[in-house]
Amino acid sequence: MAQVNPYLNFKGNCEEAFTFYKSVFGGEFTFIGRFKDMPAPDITLSEEEGNMIMHVSLPISKETTLFGSDVNGPWTAQFVTGNNISLSVNTESEAEAKRIFDGLSAGGQVTMPLEKTFWNAYFGMFTDKFGISWMVNYDYNTSQ
Repeated sequence: MAQVNPYLNFKGNCEEAFTFYKSVFGGEFTFIGRFKDMPAPDITLSEEEGNMIMHVSLPISKETTLFGSDVNGPWTAQFVTGNNISLSVNTESEAEAKRIFDGLSAGGQVTMPLEKTFWNAYFGMFTDKFGISWMVNYDYNTSQ
């Protein structure tokens, strides 16, 4: 069965926000990665951009994980406080991920096709025909 979690985007202060959320909810980050750590040899990042958060995960209950990242590059111009949240669907199989991605993205705008990623997941992003931003993810690490 799919699990839906909130995914928050920030304009350079993701680490500060998630440190605050951690102080409120408790717990520990299960992952925190920076843009400088991702394999992208054709992209040049400033030191500030490199230190921004690419992805952070903070479990806040047994059922819910708060996800987040900073926006940079071409996505910065589209950032508006209020549109900086997506729903992240975590699935139990590639087939379920494909079914949900194809179904919800029908009539919408795909921003990242569903494909295997360098972080060992099957992942894609889109905005549905109602203007809601979604991410669909099947994590190979926890499933094999």
